[in-house]
Amino acid sequence: MMQISRAEKQDLEEILKLQYLAYQSEAALFGTNDIPPLKQTIEEVQEEYNNGIILKMHTDDNVIVGSVRARKEEDTAYIGKLMVHPDYQCCGYGSKLLSEIEKSFPDSRYELFTSTRSINNIRLYKKLGYKEFEEKKIDDELVFVYLEK
Repeated sequence: MMQISRAEKQDLEEILKLQYLAYQSEAALFGTNDIPPLKQTIEEVQEEYNNGIILKMHTDDNVIVGSVRARKEEDTAYIGKLMVHPDYQCCGYGSKLLSEIEKSFPDSRYELFTSTRSINNIRLYKKLGYKEFEEKKIDDELVFVYLEK
């Protein structure tokens, strides 16, 4: 049985290791490991922890298999780093994590982004009620699509 709870400071190293694993599929879309989630440092994760909420999804024996984080500015909750361990993907856990982080910021506008190449992510977000509102070209390879709810 999976449980979702707020991450503790001592969970951040394990969450960062999960991030490095879970974002390999994103890196493969570009044929490079040179993407921000794979270069993030523990200090940067700690800063996100201090300035927002990080949730963890864990097994009964407290193995972290998923995570998502968000911070609120004015009326918008900015959601990021939604990840599920590759062995647990396509089981609805990403949807559960996203729903849970939204509950942490009731009566808010929600915003997130992903690469235009991340078709599965975009499909998930749209299924959960998110709508595209902007695209930003970062370089010749990378275009981000921004979605809101």
